[in-house]
Amino acid sequence: MNLITLGVNHETAPVDIRETVSFTPERVQQALLDLKAESLISECIILSTCNRTEMYCILKENHTQGSLLAWLHQFFALEDNALMPYLYFHHDQDAVKHIMRVASGLNSLVLGEPQIFGQIKDAYNAAHKADSIHQTLENLFQHIFKTVKQVRTDTAIGSSPVSVAFSAVALSKQFFGDLSNQTALLLGAGETIELVARHLKEAKIGNLTIANRTYVRAHTLAESVGGYAIQLDEIDDHLHEADIVIGSTGSPYAILKKAQVVQALKKRKNKPMFMVDIAVPRDIEADISSLENVYLYSVDDLQEIIECNKQSRQTAALEAEEIIELQAHTFMVQLHAMQQVSPLIQKYRLQAQGLKEDALTHALHQLEQGVQPEEILKRLAHQLTNKLIHTPTAKLNHAGIEGNTALIESAEAILICDQPPAKPQR
Repeated sequence: MNLITLGVNHETAPVDIRETVSFTPERVQQALLDLKAESLISECIILSTCNRTEMYCILKENHTQGSLLAWLHQFFALEDNALMPYLYFHHDQDAVKHIMRVASGLNSLVLGEPQIFGQIKDAYNAAHKADSIHQTLENLFQHIFKTVKQVRTDTAIGSSPVSVAFSAVALSKQFFGDLSNQTALLLGAGETIELVARHLKEAKIGNLTIANRTYVRAHTLAESVGGYAIQLDEIDDHLHEADIVIGSTGSPYAILKKAQVVQALKKRKNKPMFMVDIAVPRDIEADISSLENVYLYSVDDLQEIIECNKQSRQTAALEAEEIIELQAHTFMVQLHAMQQVSPLIQKYRLQAQGLKEDALTHALHQLEQGVQPEEILKRLAHQLTNKLIHTPTAKLNHAGIEGNTALIESAEAILICDQPPAKPQR
């Protein structure tokens, strides 16, 4: 097949090297067009994320991985072999397995993370845009998409949260169930809170308030997730509205004091509050957990959950590897079968086309001589049928004489339609 995977990732290359060979969406299109213009590849997909850059290519017969490697260095204006200490290569079935592992999240920084699958689909669509996907990669990636779905369905690889932000939201969903009627108050507007906000939005949170020392930053985040922004000194006016409070400000002292929560509970008529303190140092005073109807989790509580979930994902990953091993083998068997049968199909079609052309030429000649069209059509149908079935019937007769039942059974499976022929329309 001459399929090759070439790349660098978070395991093989530091961030400065990954940045060096990172493709923007525009450069992906440029690179795919350049690869075609150089006649290096017949098909290619380029995946570029913050943690990896990979090329999935069907090389043309007169090229090797060295040709692709030389092109990559030239494209990024690098010295010869500058990337060699960081690159990995996979060929044919090993390449198929590698792409399946990547797409399933088994080769990710966070085991089982689902974002990479979306990024691979984006890379696939970009390659279609550049017309660098044809039959082989199309069949391969359709098979990969089915394999990833099987991995997600048949294993628990993605069911257990292993990030602090996602775990905080997952706990909230366990506590309340449906979040569409709940209000969440987020303390801070940094990267972790942004992730929390986006996970809450995906969970269809009812109302979302973001409190930050800098209002502009809170407003920017709130606007992107459909929330409401306030400054930290406005918390007392909104705390009683919050069913969920999640804090991650980076403040050197606690933002939320016990007295504030006591007042909020009175206004809520002791309706329960669920709190998660992701910050170190803490944003929420620890003794708030002693209040009735307050359920407070610390970052240490989350880490215990995460470690347990990581072990669960490791077990699921072993199951996923078995699925991938089987599916990679299945694809290669199907591919080899298609590579064997395609030339035969093409040869058989050319043979039938030749018989048709001969019969049509003869019929047109008769028409020029004044033979009646109805008579010509009858002769054409008769002669073409006889010519098409002559070779198969002659070989079947010979197989019958020799007692070759295997060939006869195969011929029946290939030649005989399951459905009866349609009656002619008059």
